[in-house]
Amino acid sequence: MGKKSKAHLLGVGLDSDGHKRITEADRFLIVGGTEETHDFMTETASKTFETLKRKGKELEDTSGEELSEIIRDSMPRRR
Repeated sequence: MGKKSKAHLLGVGLDSDGHKRITEADRFLIVGGTEETHDFMTETASKTFETLKRKGKELEDTSGEELSEIIRDSMPRRR
């Protein structure tokens, strides 16, 4: 059997201010969005993986329900 592939998160910002933004990390990719939206998604993804690490979990071993909860809790407060 082959190696188990690692899951990744993909964030797509659908609003635009004319700039192209791409943030690529080891386990997530954020594309598009205004500066505010892109930063929001990037911070959310970073905090999501910090939480998973703190819990000793991998993305691919986390249920969709638990991941949704972690993502919601990882969202920065909007100003």
